[in-house]
Amino acid sequence: METEIRLTKLANCAGCGAKVGGGVLAQLLGDLQVRRDENLLVGYDKADDASVYRISDELALVQTVDFFPPIADDPYLFGQIAATNALSDVYAMGGEPKLALNLLCIPESLPDEAVRGILRGGYDKVYEAGALITGGHSIFDPEPKYGLAVTGFVHPDRILTNAGAKPGDVLFLTKPLGIGVVTTAAKAELCPPESLAAAHRLMTTLNKSARDVMVRFRVHACTDVTGFGFLGHLSEMAQGSGVAVTVDTATVDFLPGALELAADGLLPEGMYRNRRYAGTVVDAGDTPVAVQDLLYDPQTAGGLLMAVDPADADALYEALRGAVPSAQRVGTVSVYAGGPYITLR
Repeated sequence: METEIRLTKLANCAGCGAKVGGGVLAQLLGDLQVRRDENLLVGYDKADDASVYRISDELALVQTVDFFPPIADDPYLFGQIAATNALSDVYAMGGEPKLALNLLCIPESLPDEAVRGILRGGYDKVYEAGALITGGHSIFDPEPKYGLAVTGFVHPDRILTNAGAKPGDVLFLTKPLGIGVVTTAAKAELCPPESLAAAHRLMTTLNKSARDVMVRFRVHACTDVTGFGFLGHLSEMAQGSGVAVTVDTATVDFLPGALELAADGLLPEGMYRNRRYAGTVVDAGDTPVAVQDLLYDPQTAGGLLMAVDPADADALYEALRGAVPSAQRVGTVSVYAGGPYITLR
């Protein structure tokens, strides 16, 4: 849909780059009392992607919420991206989305056509996921924001968390990195059109196919790579699992043009927050700074990051290759013996 509205000009931050930094979030939540319930299998105290509550021996609810300011100027595209991102947390837990509620903040001056475009984009992606939008909530706000509260289902014995990685596991990633850098450059009108088009394709690609492949194999841990960047989410996986991780940076895919844009200094503020958050547990060695920046780059609707049993690694890789935007075998898990949790090679 063509539009004269520049939604990104109405927001100070874009997409998951607006996310509160992981370190700040931990401080804000640190003193809050966590109530215990034997059926709460995963809560917010676990720094995981979604909460999981057991209903029966065969069924658990997966619940998550995600919304953010515009990362695209076209309202329909923005709605698609926001919905894709919100649904991703359910997929990362091994679940299937079933119900969603709209979360919409709009300026009073935003034309009705633009509002309908945002909502239509969200509806279309939710329906593509096989789920339903059943309502929601909207308020007036000078800065537009959109997202979803999503409920999904998973078997209680098949939940995937970000804290189950084991020594010997192989790490896989299912989308290229660089979305934050590319969209930052686009906001400054310095982004090659082909780079932005590639970013839009990635951000509107559901992680459904990645999830459908993943659950057929012995995956021990999973998370989606979003606002905390690849290294931010990997640091949570490594520390939560009590393991060390080695990343082979040569095997990580980046969006076309992203490395050059990063080298030119077109970096989102979220990249700096992520570096402050995760950098203390990373040994970067002689990895070029621009590559490091992309590994800390906040992603919107990024791919799934999986730790898989080494006996299943080759089969999983072959299955992913035809199902996801970019099947990448990016590292290995080992016993943690002190020092940095993550080493870049």
